[in-house]
Amino acid sequence: MKIGLLVCDQVLPELTAQYQSYEAMFKSLLLKIAPLLEFEISLAYANQLPASVDECDVYLSTGSKHSVNDELTWVTQLIEFIGKLHRQKKKFIGICFGHQLIAKALGGEVSVSDKGWGVGVAFTQVLQVQPWMHFSDTNSANSLDIVVSHKEQISRLPASCKVIAGNKFCPEFMIQVDQHLLGIQGHPEFSKQYSKSLINTRLNIIEPNRVREAFCSLNAQVDDLKMAAWMLNFYSH
Repeated sequence: MKIGLLVCDQVLPELTAQYQSYEAMFKSLLLKIAPLLEFEISLAYANQLPASVDECDVYLSTGSKHSVNDELTWVTQLIEFIGKLHRQKKKFIGICFGHQLIAKALGGEVSVSDKGWGVGVAFTQVLQVQPWMHFSDTNSANSLDIVVSHKEQISRLPASCKVIAGNKFCPEFMIQVDQHLLGIQGHPEFSKQYSKSLINTRLNIIEPNRVREAFCSLNAQVDDLKMAAWMLNFYSH
């Protein structure tokens, strides 16, 4: 399987020595599940997109510090590309910014949340179990706990989307459109250490109480590998 990885941001310069890049994070995560995967990297933030949706078998987008509402050429082009994927029923998974791009591309709305920043680990309930969700034990059958980092959320869901997982802070945490689009507000590719390092660069813009809650939540076990397996199951289902 060749995954077209649409990169929407870069790791901050002060963190690259330790954490490299977002494409490296995704490769590291997914290759643990399927070592024979191939990747084709497109730097969407640098106006690089595949010439055709058929260049890769499936697609995946990273998160971004930018907003899907930013009037930037590359954001507009990426929204149009996701529209093409949707019309041709090509499989696409959007992570955080990419999750919100799905809503935006299909006529929904995304806005800054009045709940503030979502950081640390989000403890989420699976609301509609899907055929591609395989569980290793019964205790994990209705939960998904992964790292988050976002200040915006889907505020109006397109009619074509269904919510399959959510929590009180972010009700539309995971969305699906038919069998070809999947949006995940969380970051399975983020390690807990990277989450902490990223929060430390944003102490001047994240509420102090939210920072304390986030650091406490990072003591919890996360479902990064479970989410990675689900993503690959979604692609092949």
